[in-house]
Amino acid sequence: MKTIGILTGGGDCPGLNGVIRAVVRSGVQQGYRTIGIRNGWQGLIEGEVEPLTDFSVSGIISRGGTILGTSRTDPLKNPADFERIKNTMKKFAIDALVVVGGNGTLTAAHEVATRGIPLVGVPKTIDNDIPETDMTIGFDTAVSIVTGAIDRLHTTAESHHRIMVVEVMGRQVGWIALKAGIAGGADEILIPEVHFTMDDVCNNLKARYTAGKKFSIVVIAEGTPLEDIRDHSVPESDLDECGHEKFVGVGNLLGRELERRLGIETRVTNLGHVQRGGTPTAFDRVLATRFGVAAVDQIRMGNFGTMVALQRAHVVTVPLSSIAHRLKQVEPELYAVAKTTMGGRR
Repeated sequence: MKTIGILTGGGDCPGLNGVIRAVVRSGVQQGYRTIGIRNGWQGLIEGEVEPLTDFSVSGIISRGGTILGTSRTDPLKNPADFERIKNTMKKFAIDALVVVGGNGTLTAAHEVATRGIPLVGVPKTIDNDIPETDMTIGFDTAVSIVTGAIDRLHTTAESHHRIMVVEVMGRQVGWIALKAGIAGGADEILIPEVHFTMDDVCNNLKARYTAGKKFSIVVIAEGTPLEDIRDHSVPESDLDECGHEKFVGVGNLLGRELERRLGIETRVTNLGHVQRGGTPTAFDRVLATRFGVAAVDQIRMGNFGTMVALQRAHVVTVPLSSIAHRLKQVEPELYAVAKTTMGGRR
């Protein structure tokens, strides 16, 4: 009987357990046994594995996180580690790997695959920034969580006539901010891909108040450049004893600047890791299942060095080389749609 090894690397997200479950159960039907690798690439380096059975994955599809644990270990950082990976695969008779991860993990998977390790990638990240796939596992859940938070902030913002700034994850791309902002009816959506000026943002929000709308919701991705927000020197009171600016987060910087310029009470909510925790949505559970089954199919066919992906509602495969070291950014057309419905200033 041939053996599949599965690992989850990088940041956790809802839906990972659905992939594990699907790989195990699809593998059983196709004559494979499955070994779970603990804590991402680190487990493969250290030989930390455990057998996975139909019984051990029962009931896990609704659980967030990953039963295997995860890490951000780079498998090729130290030359000796790659030899240890090969030794682990030989020791436990692992014929092929399913690597579930985001940009860093899948880029590493591509490099490992070019060195002769048979593997198939599965895209997961709440940021939805992996090219060649319409959706990644975890994104739908994150957007749902943020949208729910925006819905709740609307009521308190309206009651107190405040500006509410919501900072969400997205270091280099603004998919969560954009989709949740649209769904939650945000009045401004600020993302790394689109340059803005504070004058424009303040003028838009001021126009809402002039029109009688005495509250606003502003959603900002954590990676939005600071230079788009601040055009004045940092006050001495905001510097530490070494003269460095105190770390407060981009949402707090924006909130402070809006209140300073507009004179309107502003509150900031940073959702942080709440966005990547908890129960996966039905969409993410189904997507995880489809991806897990497809990954086993690719192993059976010997189609290694690939990643399963969702394109126009169909699960397809793409070369890992086509996604390595790349990011999928927000399309200008979609942001234009958001701008059309923002603010209600007309």
